[in-house]
Amino acid sequence: MHYLQALSEAVGVSGQEDAVRKIVLEAISGHVDTIRIDPMGSVTAIKRGTGDNLPRVMLAAHMDEIGFMVTGFDSNGLIRFTPLGGIDERILPALRVKIGTDGVQGVIIWTPIHKNREQKIVKQSNLRIDIGASNKDGVSSKVKKGDRIVFDSTFYEIGDDVLRGKAFDDRAGCSMLIDLLQGDNYPVDIVVAFTVQEEIGLRGALVAGNTLKPDMALILEGTTANDMPDPTADPDVASSPNPTARMGAGPVLTVMDRSMIADPRLLNFMRATAEKNNIPYQLKTQLGGATDGGNIHTSGVGVPTSVVSLPCRYIHTPSAYLNKNDYRHTFSLVSHALGAMTWDVLARG
Repeated sequence: MHYLQALSEAVGVSGQEDAVRKIVLEAISGHVDTIRIDPMGSVTAIKRGTGDNLPRVMLAAHMDEIGFMVTGFDSNGLIRFTPLGGIDERILPALRVKIGTDGVQGVIIWTPIHKNREQKIVKQSNLRIDIGASNKDGVSSKVKKGDRIVFDSTFYEIGDDVLRGKAFDDRAGCSMLIDLLQGDNYPVDIVVAFTVQEEIGLRGALVAGNTLKPDMALILEGTTANDMPDPTADPDVASSPNPTARMGAGPVLTVMDRSMIADPRLLNFMRATAEKNNIPYQLKTQLGGATDGGNIHTSGVGVPTSVVSLPCRYIHTPSAYLNKNDYRHTFSLVSHALGAMTWDVLARG
């Protein structure tokens, strides 16, 4: 967890993951046998295991985060922009952002409550960013078309157990992967991918899967913990929310999502490993969302794949929440699984 703050606060919108890649390279140097940056920009590495005829187990986490890109300027100095990745436009008005490599500060405009008593949701395409410029020349001298835009957010610890920050999807997975690589060797060959451009179509994962040719894969992700009361529900009627996952209830094992069906053999192995080691876990059965597993499991001749996620509240916002105990339990589960993996895991009954 040592690198999580630096990873969270780094700017790495899809297609511009340079700052995150630098942290990753420094963190894993000396802990793996080979390191390579592939043509897409993903960091790939190999950590050889102890023994002979070992399965190649791929561990993948994506470096990119959701954000925006500058598309143009209005004559009054406001900035037009477009999203990169899945962003809920309801959260955007009045958010602080940083633009470009210089981190130019701005605010997404909003209509004051005095003028918007009906609380209408404004579509993202009608929003603008204000950096204090008064005309087109003033804004274009500081910001360029194509500049990436990221939430202006600071990492915090809240109480004893909760961390708050941006981009826990998937900097929490990157942090976890670093921790695993800095640990002991395992009786498997670990092939690693810190991927790019996951948020806009799982693109880096497709190249990494075809390059590394693993025998099986574990995807390390941050997933939605929508375990809060439904604000639209009748307050006089008891509601029974069906969250994707609950924060504080342990790692999340995907059964099926929009991009893949988890390999039943790997899923059963991960469940058995958790139960054997008294590690709490939960199952993700709702079909929304996708992960790098969607492209890795169909790469090459096909790769048995499982997804292990950290439940995060307020994901894809500037202020995601992550429980430290979930992080520790996820690390314990993946570490125990790597220590027990053999070819038998893939045996068909």
